[in-house]
Amino acid sequence: MVVATEPPISAKVLQLVFLSTFWGMQIWVTFISGLVMGSNLTRHTYGFIQSRLFPYYLHLGSACAFFNLIIFAMYHPRDNLTEDETTQLLVLLTCVTVAALNAQWFGQLTSEIMADMHLMEQSYGLGQDIGLCSRKVYLRLQDSDPKYKKLTRDLRRYSSISSLCNLCCIVCNSLNLYYTASNLSNL
Repeated sequence: MVVATEPPISAKVLQLVFLSTFWGMQIWVTFISGLVMGSNLTRHTYGFIQSRLFPYYLHLGSACAFFNLIIFAMYHPRDNLTEDETTQLLVLLTCVTVAALNAQWFGQLTSEIMADMHLMEQSYGLGQDIGLCSRKVYLRLQDSDPKYKKLTRDLRRYSSISSLCNLCCIVCNSLNLYYTASNLSNL
C-alpha cells in the first residue's frame, strides 16, 4: 500500500530508529570494537566472539535496512519521486540487497571457515597469541599444510567480500543519513 500523504511522526521515528541503529552498529563494529578486540584478545577468543556476534549484527542490520526501505517506499509513490528520492530509494535497495547477501552467505562462510582454521591451529598448539605479533608462525603453517593454506585463502576471500559488503552498507547508510538530514525542516 503506497500512500502519497505526509508520513505520520511514528513512521518518521521508526525510519530514524532503523537507520541510526544500523549505522551506529556499523561504525562501532567496523571501526571500534574490531580494532580493540583484535589488539587485546587472543586470536581464538577474538574469532570466537566474532563468530557469535556477527550473525546477530549482520541479520539485525539486514532487517533494519529492509524496514527502512519499506517505510520509505510506503510514503514515496514511484510516480511522484523526485531525483533525490529516486537516488535514496536506489541506495536503500542496494543496502538491503548487500546486507542480505552478507548476512545469508558471506558472513556465514567466513565464520565457518574461521572455525575450521581454529581447530587446525589448536591441533598445532596455536591461537593463544594476541594481535599480529606471531604472523610468521601462521605463514609457516600455510607452507607446511595445504589444507590450512586453502582455508587461509578462502577466509581471506570471503572475509574481504564480507568487509566490502559492510563498507558498501556504511556508504549507503551515510548517503541515506545525508538525504534524510537534508529533508529536515528544522532541529
